[in-house]
Amino acid sequence: MSGILRKCKRCLLPETYETLEIAADDSSCNMCRGSEFKNQNIDWEKRKNQFDSIIEKYRGKNDYDCIVPFSGGKDSTFTLYYLVKEYGIKPLVVRFNHGFYRPGHEENVNRTLRKLGVDFIDFRPNWTIVKRLMKESFDRKTDFCWHCHTGVYSFPLRIAVRFNVPLVIWGEPLSELSAYYTYEGDDIEFEDEEKFNMVRNLGITAEDMYGMIHDDDFPVDRRDLLPYTYPTVEELKKLGCYSVCLGSFIPWDYRKQTRMIMDRLGWVGLDIESAPRDVNGEFAKVECWLQGTRDYVKYLKRGYSRVTQLVNFEIRNGRMSSEEGQRLVEVYDAFKPASLEVFLEYMGMTEREFNETVAKFAVAPWEPDFERDLPETRLQDMDSWYRENNRKEGEEKRG
Repeated sequence: MSGILRKCKRCLLPETYETLEIAADDSSCNMCRGSEFKNQNIDWEKRKNQFDSIIEKYRGKNDYDCIVPFSGGKDSTFTLYYLVKEYGIKPLVVRFNHGFYRPGHEENVNRTLRKLGVDFIDFRPNWTIVKRLMKESFDRKTDFCWHCHTGVYSFPLRIAVRFNVPLVIWGEPLSELSAYYTYEGDDIEFEDEEKFNMVRNLGITAEDMYGMIHDDDFPVDRRDLLPYTYPTVEELKKLGCYSVCLGSFIPWDYRKQTRMIMDRLGWVGLDIESAPRDVNGEFAKVECWLQGTRDYVKYLKRGYSRVTQLVNFEIRNGRMSSEEGQRLVEVYDAFKPASLEVFLEYMGMTEREFNETVAKFAVAPWEPDFERDLPETRLQDMDSWYRENNRKEGEEKRG
């Protein structure tokens, strides 16, 4: 790979990281400042009292006290556990099933739901439409997860409207991950349409996407795009929707929370393709079998790996030195995921076509080197994943 990247000397994030602003002397960045503000300046006791009042305001007013959007990963599992055990509320748990949940992850989901005793809606959208959406968003943005990110953040709101449940409680705030929102403003982070359009849907609405994938050869019913369509302003106003992140009211701590759900719910961590277990000790991004490919795309486009993000969290939370983080990044720089083969099957693409698309979206000054020989990683549960024999003829399969 070529192109020298400036990096924050403290947390190691590079200049190609979205929303990052590095100090002139590279000594810190806006993400570092946000973490410092979170740890030193926010009155978390006051925030917790504020959340107590929110819960009591909505408790017992409807068939359910709140909607909890849920994937079954560490953050949504902790959120659900915390709400049920801390407040004894009756939630309606809603999952938009993107279609790529791993077997071990589903065991975690079932174990959690049974132990907590909650009602659960699991929605899986039309697979044929999903593949078209993935291909379209990959070709236009190199992000094949449009259907997931729009569905995950719009479908629970649609259920809130349908079941007349105004309070929607998400988990991790975006302030932990980017500077679109930041702790520095000391504001409550709402999960609303403004954030949906700015961050979640890549600037492509469901109506836009309908126009992109509908044609004479592949006619699409507009109703197939409803799961990805945010409720109208009128619907949300009538509902009195209040959609917030739990992480705005309690100090979000991945390590503490993951240990809690492992101890109390029997939640089991899984390996991922893009980072070894000794780096991903909090088991981030273990749910989806295409996560490794998503991380690989990011590495090719922006020049940093999942390992960089993981050590960044540890450094900003004071659990790792910058020097140790840099050592881990150098050792576990990048991997080529075996899941790429599965993705190419779904899309009916060759690896050359994949590389050509990614190259067009590389973020300067980074320049991807597709000839670099990266170590390949393969997960033990890969043989149980759904496969499609849909690769173009003339390209040999890798696994």
